[in-house]
Amino acid sequence: MDPSTTVPVRYCLYARKSSEQDERQALSIDAQIQEITELAVREKLEIVAVRKESHSAKDSGERPEYNGLITDIRTGIINGILTWAPDRLSRNGGDLGSLVDLMDQGKLAEIRTPSQRFTNSPNEKFLLMILCSQAKLENDSKGVNVRRGLKVKAQMGWRPNMSPMGYINTKTGIKGEQKVILDPKRAPLIREMFERVANLGHSGRKIKEWLDQSGFTTRGGKPVTLSSIFLMLRNPYYCGKFEFPKGGGNWYRVAHESIVTEGLFEDVQRQLSLEKKKTPWGSKEFAFTRLMKCGSCGSGITAQEKFKSMDDGTRKRYVYYHCGRSTDKECGEPYIREEALIEQLIAVLDDLKIDHAVSKKKFQEEFDRNRKFMESMMGTQAMPEAPRLDHKKYVRHVLTNGTKEEKRELLSCVTSELRLSNKAIRI
Repeated sequence: MDPSTTVPVRYCLYARKSSEQDERQALSIDAQIQEITELAVREKLEIVAVRKESHSAKDSGERPEYNGLITDIRTGIINGILTWAPDRLSRNGGDLGSLVDLMDQGKLAEIRTPSQRFTNSPNEKFLLMILCSQAKLENDSKGVNVRRGLKVKAQMGWRPNMSPMGYINTKTGIKGEQKVILDPKRAPLIREMFERVANLGHSGRKIKEWLDQSGFTTRGGKPVTLSSIFLMLRNPYYCGKFEFPKGGGNWYRVAHESIVTEGLFEDVQRQLSLEKKKTPWGSKEFAFTRLMKCGSCGSGITAQEKFKSMDDGTRKRYVYYHCGRSTDKECGEPYIREEALIEQLIAVLDDLKIDHAVSKKKFQEEFDRNRKFMESMMGTQAMPEAPRLDHKKYVRHVLTNGTKEEKRELLSCVTSELRLSNKAIRI
């Protein structure tokens, strides 16, 4: 027996429209609601809920309002649906199956549109399935045709999406056949960016600093980020080739002018590979980090290195220590060179608390290593035993002449709490 003849039908008005190409012929959501409301008034139908959403119905289970509609039917809140057309409810097999299953269970008494009525009868359910399946067939066919069109476009040398910065997709021409030209404002700077990396070995941060000073911005008018710079430097589109679809293994040549040559692009990739093998930024260890804190804000002291090209062609390395600003981003504590910091440590050496047992062990290990070396070089002639250790002299020696690793190892023996304030160490 048809449930609609024995049970009052409580309807939910459901309206949907997405922004996709195949939805352009559908009425707007407001127009759908108006037409369905007129039907309800004319037929004296009870609407107990209204649900509307702007989502595609191509994929099952992706529409929150539709999912709520199904839940309301299962819990008995409603047992009827008013909608503008069957394809508003489903354009995929999963959602269609849910509707038919609810009809089979007797929980969904009726689906009604301005021109059709579907109840739990074999013929009407069959017609509902045909109409919704037809919508799914249209979706699938369009998807196949779109993919074919994009492949043909790629084979012609036109990447089927927006070109990266440095290129302009022209607005003239037939849709789908617009051309790509060089951006007269950005392309020269991008070409010079590749040249600076390949020929001068500039780092990403140095490139960003130069681009910012040159006034280079994104299409949205914002400064380019460091991560975007590396993506650009690794993007083969700039030398005239692209992969489509991404990760598909099919490569094509562009049909327009490229910003850089393939040779320049390969030179940049080699340079980036060399940079990658170097110590990553932020992971470099310095001799006196984690030894003291900022005297103003209490943040840890960090360091950075700078290189200066000398007149004789060599490069000199400088290390500067400063507040890490983890507590106060605006901390104004000045920078201090490593040589000046060592002088400060030596100046307060008499007041430092040092774990002598540890420093004595380090001294003995170093003495034994040197003695073995001398005995090996001088035959059987043995060096005398280690002299009595003067801890202060040993610490001063390591601070002045030791390697970075030796300094860090020795300073791990210091138990005093040190603060760096206005380029002066305080205990």
